Amino acid sequence: MITLKAVIVEDSRLARNELKELIKTHKEIELLGEAENVDEGFKLINNTKPDLLFLDINMPEKDGFELLEMLDEVPTTIFTTAFDEYAIKSFEYNAFDYLLKPINQKRFSKSIEKVFERFNNNEPLESKNEDTLSIDKQIFIKDGEKCWLVKIHDISLFEIVGNYTRVFFESNKPLIYKSLAQIEEKLPNDVFFRANRQQIININHVKKVVSWFNGKLKIEMNSGEEIEISRRQSYIFKEQLSF
Repeated sequence: MITLKAVIVEDSRLARNELKELIKTHKEIELLGEAENVDEGFKLINNTKPDLLFLDINMPEKDGFELLEMLDEVPTTIFTTAFDEYAIKSFEYNAFDYLLKPINQKRFSKSIEKVFERFNNNEPLESKNEDTLSIDKQIFIKDGEKCWLVKIHDISLFEIVGNYTRVFFESNKPLIYKSLAQIEEKLPNDVFFRANRQQIININHVKKVVSWFNGKLKIEMNSGEEIEISRRQSYIFKEQLSF
């Protein structure tokens, strides 16, 4: 059986101790560390690269959602909360699961069982290149009051909109305050391709490729968007896909 590396971010010492005792009953989980606030948690997660994050939602100064927004790559996240309203809200954020405090041993074990079902489903535990996001990892996206935890492979397109970048996945098109260049540095280049100065496409979401004017190519995505690949990038695209 695989071993999952976990961290706890929780402002209550009592709640952290409770979680540590529950984790001890699952030998297949290795606790790497704990943090009592968002800033400490951010450093801990970046230093240890855990597979699993137990995250309190309601913390002073910054809450759990703000921590997710700070991370480039988000571990599988189980929210811990004492408030039902937050538990409900966490589903809007596509959290893997949530646990209501005080945490019940049976409920905890059920959540861990679900975690292992995910990781045993041939999902890699870590990226081969720490500077690049694995295609199966997830990122946190916040646009106004709406938030999502999105798998990289589910994103079909990134597109510049002024100082923002629009992210296309399923029927959603939120804006994030990051440049396309910043995003491109983190994406696996065997899956994502810079079509032109404004757009990066996921080649696994391409429906059709047709020849276009002046040696360019035109792409139709599965979601219906049409993307024009620049002449220079069209040549590279053909080479990359052995066109």
